[in-house]
Amino acid sequence: MRHGRKINHLGRTNTHRYALLSNLASSLILENRIVTTVAKAKALRKYVEPLITKSKVDSTHSRRTVFSLLQNKFSVDKLFSEVADKVANRPGGYTRIIKTGNRLGDNAEMCLIELVDFNTLYTSTKEVKTKTRRSRRSSGTSKETPTVDVTPSPEA
Repeated sequence: MRHGRKINHLGRTNTHRYALLSNLASSLILENRIVTTVAKAKALRKYVEPLITKSKVDSTHSRRTVFSLLQNKFSVDKLFSEVADKVANRPGGYTRIIKTGNRLGDNAEMCLIELVDFNTLYTSTKEVKTKTRRSRRSSGTSKETPTVDVTPSPEA
């Protein structure tokens, strides 16, 4: 039984698990979305979201703290420059997990984990105009009334 066990160990030792999560987090930050198993994605979400929150404050201390967990200077640079700007006003929930089905080889549940603000399908930059309500009656000026020629014919 797993009473009080909050960490999914993912079948790995402690150091192997933290190395795996560090590499997954670096890949997620650099690529904006990765495909992995659902168990790894849920563990990654708990690992990477506090790092994104810490990146909102660009100080030397927060950069060193994030670098000690990521071990990749390129992902730290992108996290503090691009990602922190996009998530500056978001209070949390920086990642999205979308299940994609099962893997063919071992039938593991696969998913796509992505950074929410970098998906252009869900967040469009163009503004959508709201339609104004129109009444059913049309105005009298827009309808053209047929004109009838009332001049007497030459036969009469």
